[in-house]
Amino acid sequence: MKNFSAFFIAVALCLMSVFASCTAVYADSQTETQKTHTDAANPETSLHAPHLDGKNMNVLWAIPFAGILLSIALFPLFAPHFWHEHYGKVSLFWGAAFFLAFLIIKGPGISFFYLIETYFLEFFPFIILLLSLFAVAGGIRLKGELIGSPLVNLSMILIGTFLASWIGTTGAAMLMIRPLLRANAWRKYKTHVVVFFIFLVANIGGSLTPLGDPPLFMGFLKGVSFFWTTKHLLFPFLLTTALLAAVFFIIDSFFYKKEPARPQKSDTGEKLSLEGKRNILLIPLIPAAVLFSSADMGTAFTLHMVKIPVSSIVQMGLLLLIAFISVRITPKDIRVNNGFTWEPIREVAKLFAAIFITMIPPIAMLKAGAEGPLGIIIKSLTGPDGQFISSHFFWITGILSGFLDNAPTYVIFFNAAGGDAISLMGVHAKILLAISVGAVFMGANTYIGNAPNFMVKSIAEEHEVNMPTFFGYIFKYTLPILIPTFILAAWIFF
Repeated sequence: MKNFSAFFIAVALCLMSVFASCTAVYADSQTETQKTHTDAANPETSLHAPHLDGKNMNVLWAIPFAGILLSIALFPLFAPHFWHEHYGKVSLFWGAAFFLAFLIIKGPGISFFYLIETYFLEFFPFIILLLSLFAVAGGIRLKGELIGSPLVNLSMILIGTFLASWIGTTGAAMLMIRPLLRANAWRKYKTHVVVFFIFLVANIGGSLTPLGDPPLFMGFLKGVSFFWTTKHLLFPFLLTTALLAAVFFIIDSFFYKKEPARPQKSDTGEKLSLEGKRNILLIPLIPAAVLFSSADMGTAFTLHMVKIPVSSIVQMGLLLLIAFISVRITPKDIRVNNGFTWEPIREVAKLFAAIFITMIPPIAMLKAGAEGPLGIIIKSLTGPDGQFISSHFFWITGILSGFLDNAPTYVIFFNAAGGDAISLMGVHAKILLAISVGAVFMGANTYIGNAPNFMVKSIAEEHEVNMPTFFGYIFKYTLPILIPTFILAAWIFF
């Protein structure tokens, strides 16, 4: 009965998405008709790749995106068994519902253009990068007695935090999460350990270089110098890390005292050592492959007006090769003893496949700027005198990064601030700092704010950690812990 009810809810939500999207027909039809006549009268226009005009989009197009987010938030809470068995189908429902409405209303030309662009240029590189990091990190196992005391936990989290800027937040998170979980396997109270790991290792730790987090890499591609982030984000990084580390140590010490039994480290216990050391040699090759994607090597081929760069094909090929090598050189018993399975990456792939496609309309509306349906957000970035307000850039970029992909969110507000890297690194350095800190730090606000967040959650649940729900994470941890920390950071730096 519970399964039937949950299935009914899923179908109803998806049908609501289709219905709501289809109600945009009337609002869009005249604009689309006019655009069609314009293209027909202007043959040169039709030669260029089509793009959504976010200025004329109805906000109802955002319902499928809201639907997949609410599904991630509510199904694990009200129908956990159904969600565990059928999350892929729910994700497919939302993605298919959006694309079907998009295809009917906007036409096959623009629909298939965005389908190909989204998956070939964004989703496939994204998920292949995660796959390679997941495979390589899963082949490294820390052996030996490691008891999850507050000091040990804080040390492991801080190691991951400082590694994240150089091997990426995903790389550091995948490398450190399993040793942390094993060290705390005996503990009854350990949920907070994983949450603070997400805060610091999976997000804030990636602040210091473009290798650390995708938003900063996008800035690097747009002309921001490599070490600009190291110089300007260092103090916000150190302050925020120190504050959260202190809060974590207090909370973890409190729960540590409540543990019914504490294991004692024996004198004859197994010494700390690493298995799968060959995988360590593969880790630096992954950011190198990502950096390679910034090279302009021309177009490999064009598919329905979408130009697929040679560098992107080479990057994905290299990352898949690295993952394949890792699987081949790692003894199976290492992965078995590591508690390694492919389920976390499957879950991320299935859910983010829908998130990426349904995110198209909200991103287009934001790109439309002050004249678009979300123009109130863009207008709020400036004061009455027309000058940019750095604190507004910080909060708006950050809050949206918690729910949208933080990389395109960074780009939108980078462009809203003028889009000139030289100016933003100089006269408007505080604005670029606000955008960068907001996008990187506030990716920690939700499970979907940054890719490794969801992967860490999934791995922790495989290790029987009772992780909070989507809203539980926000209300129990983001609002009482992160937001006050960010308020202090905003007061000091912006």
